[in-house]
Amino acid sequence: MNDRQAKPAVTITYCTQCHWLLRAAWMAQELLSTFGTDLGAVTLVPGTGGIFTITCNETLVWDRKRGGGFPDAAKLKQLVRDVIDPERDLGHADRR
Repeated sequence: MNDRQAKPAVTITYCTQCHWLLRAAWMAQELLSTFGTDLGAVTLVPGTGGIFTITCNETLVWDRKRGGGFPDAAKLKQLVRDVIDPERDLGHADRR
C-alpha cells in the first residue's frame, strides 16, 4: 500500500445535467486547501439525475437530496474532519 492509498479519499459525485461541476470543483478545492496532504485524493465523478453526494472513505458525509441542498464550506470541512480526524481543530471553520 502506498502513502496515497493509506490516506483518506473524498469522492464528490455531481450532476452534469444540473451543471454542478463548478460547485463540485469549488468544494474539492476547499477540502484540498484545508486538509492538504492529509488527503490521499479528492475525486470528481460525473453523474445524472440531480445527484450531489460527498463520501469520505466510502462513508456518506453529504447527500443533496437528504440534506436539502448543499453544505457551505465550513460545514463540509467539519463533516470530512469528523470522518478523518475528529480531534482536529479547524480554527475559524469551527467557530460560529
